[in-house]
Amino acid sequence: MDTINSVVGWLNDSLSWVLIVLVILAGITFTLLTRAMQLRHFRTMLRVALDSRTGAGDGISSFQAFCISLASRVGTGNIAGVAIALALGGPGAIFWMWLMASLGMATAFVEATLAQLYKVPHHDRSFRGGPAYYMQRGLKSRPMGILFAVLLVFTFGFVFQMVQANTIAAVFEKSFSISPYVTAALLAVAVGAVVLGGVKKVAKVTEWMAPIMALIYVLLATAIIVMNLGEVPHAIATIVKGAFGLDQTLAGVGGGLLATVLNGVKRGMYSNEAGMGSAPNAAAAATTSHPVHQGLIQSLGVFVDTMMVCTTTAVVILLSDASVYTPGITTKAMAGATLTQDAMAYSLGSWVGPVFTLLVFVFAFSTLLGNETYAEINMDFMRGGRVGELAIRIMTIASTALGAVLALDLVWSLADIAMALMAVTNLVSLVFLGKYAVAALRDFESQPDPVTAQFNLDDNRFMQDDIPGEVWHKRPGHEAGKWFHPSGEDSLSAT
Repeated sequence: MDTINSVVGWLNDSLSWVLIVLVILAGITFTLLTRAMQLRHFRTMLRVALDSRTGAGDGISSFQAFCISLASRVGTGNIAGVAIALALGGPGAIFWMWLMASLGMATAFVEATLAQLYKVPHHDRSFRGGPAYYMQRGLKSRPMGILFAVLLVFTFGFVFQMVQANTIAAVFEKSFSISPYVTAALLAVAVGAVVLGGVKKVAKVTEWMAPIMALIYVLLATAIIVMNLGEVPHAIATIVKGAFGLDQTLAGVGGGLLATVLNGVKRGMYSNEAGMGSAPNAAAAATTSHPVHQGLIQSLGVFVDTMMVCTTTAVVILLSDASVYTPGITTKAMAGATLTQDAMAYSLGSWVGPVFTLLVFVFAFSTLLGNETYAEINMDFMRGGRVGELAIRIMTIASTALGAVLALDLVWSLADIAMALMAVTNLVSLVFLGKYAVAALRDFESQPDPVTAQFNLDDNRFMQDDIPGEVWHKRPGHEAGKWFHPSGEDSLSAT
């Protein structure tokens, strides 16, 4: 077992370096190609998000798709992951998380826009799409799409579900002395009640759960920041100084500037998921009048995840005293969700414990739902049909129950490897297909009102090559971008 752990650890570390380089290069490239769309169109992102709650008919709205991806992005990693980054990399790690998010907003825009361009109609009157689909339909490589789909189903449909359930069981046992076996049973029932209703049921639940959980958490953190307003500039200065090694006392237990950069970049990458290829699966499900609408909304999701939720977590911890967090002293074993809980209790009092436990539950539960949606979409791609969808839902319920009672160290390491391979596969496809997302952005920018922008591929002067996007062609009785069921054609396997 020690040998297996060593090999898995070596693979994990090696792939992490490759992935970090690729994610940074992709972020820089797409920021340049889109002329920093994350800055130029930030107000438009807000307008589109607020205006997209309706207009989808029986399908999934852009706002609901945003909430599904937000539910997966904003999980326990925003609470535990940031605390671990502070422990291993020191306060400066947060600066590098910010940098990753700033660049990642452009990458998230590109992959979500591509997901919309290459989406296909589904029998439940929504759509299916994502990296597996644009690999097959854009790169003409079904084997590459299958590889991605298998990796995603394993990672998001099985392992990550176990990790989230394990987190819920741990905080319930600590706060309320509830046995993990009881938690496992309750979770299986709760998750089953939602996921057996399908993707649209998940969309309706996450539509209110994801924004509300993020808002409550940010409000609690904001209250702490307001109470300690005079100390906030010092906390921000600590982050900046630590980022460039200007103060050696701010180094994490990993030691040195390299550990600061590495931990900030890794945690930022895994927190906002930009370039990972997961969020585009939700982006493709939405009914929208222009592919860029979902690109903008998913880019906004990266901002909300890192710049808002992760930053508030970091500042709350930095505003506590040395008994809670000390750079270079607080270890990974002392960090995680309990460090964030201790920091909140330091400022607000012990009453925050049960509230914090409830928040962790909601964060993890909504992430379970978002992950299940991603796995189901990729099972559809592998032509699993209704049987495959049911298999994913049953696997989600089973892995949730198992995760609540099992130790997951090795499984988590294997998931990191699978996710890294998944991300590398996606990033390679973005290099070849990114030009189509940029062309769609040019089309979007040529229209007078971004909120009501319309898109179709017929005689589109910005698309240099035709793409197999039948959803975006006008036809008798069909408006471009709206759901349709091709007569006599299997919508799940359209190529």
